[in-house]
Amino acid sequence: MELQAGEGRVIAAAGLGRVLVATAVSVERDAVAEAFGGFSPGSDDEALGVVGRAHPFRPSGTTAHGGSGAAAHGGSGATARDRIDVIDAGVGPALAAASTASALTAASLQGTPYDLVVSAGIGGGFQPEAPVGALVVADEIVAADLGAETPDGFLSVTELGFGTVRHHPPEDLVRRVADAAGARTGAVLTVSTVTGTAARATALRERHPTALAEAMEGFGVAEAAGAHGVPVLEIRAISNPVGPRDRAAWRIGDALAALTEGFGKLVPVLESWNRHDQ
Repeated sequence: MELQAGEGRVIAAAGLGRVLVATAVSVERDAVAEAFGGFSPGSDDEALGVVGRAHPFRPSGTTAHGGSGAAAHGGSGATARDRIDVIDAGVGPALAAASTASALTAASLQGTPYDLVVSAGIGGGFQPEAPVGALVVADEIVAADLGAETPDGFLSVTELGFGTVRHHPPEDLVRRVADAAGARTGAVLTVSTVTGTAARATALRERHPTALAEAMEGFGVAEAAGAHGVPVLEIRAISNPVGPRDRAAWRIGDALAALTEGFGKLVPVLESWNRHDQ
């Protein structure tokens, strides 16, 4: 065991503490929750100060702080089931960032901060590398349309000199999660407008050749996590091809099932990975 200076928290030297999973909407939240046997609102959720869309759900039978005693602080008595909170943070990078930041701040003020944030849900997949039903783990989380159009093409915020458009999850954790879940790894793009044409899909792939998926919340969640100094992951189950908008080709049910199955395989990884060993 080790005592973390400045926080007064006892954590297991070989295990992860508390995990916040940020989804966009309730069906994604429930798909993740199903992997852990179903979640229910904690009886003292309001104590966290997290309300509305960011209201945390946790495994049935645990407290609002993810357990009791050592378990509440990620100690040796805690299991992954005890340490995971799931929120539906809202659609789009701005609301996802605000809701995630609110949850992180509330937990820190309660003395039970999170040790990992996961942006999770369904998304579009770039074909043929990420077919419908596949699971993708981001090795880069990229704000794909944050920048400016110019006569010479698109310039990112980074190229304009105003900040970053990329977050990099921990390499070891990405590898271990992907191996455990049978997922593919590559860049996941965050967009504010879902791609609906072949031309835009091609343009995105030209700018981001390692991209496997696009969604609308990952970068916002990553920005909130980065502001709190917390590592971030993004996990996406593919519900539709990126390209011409064709509702008939969407397989949302299959993607949600893949999300549940993938998270169900992550418990050993979450129980063994320790950010402080990186």
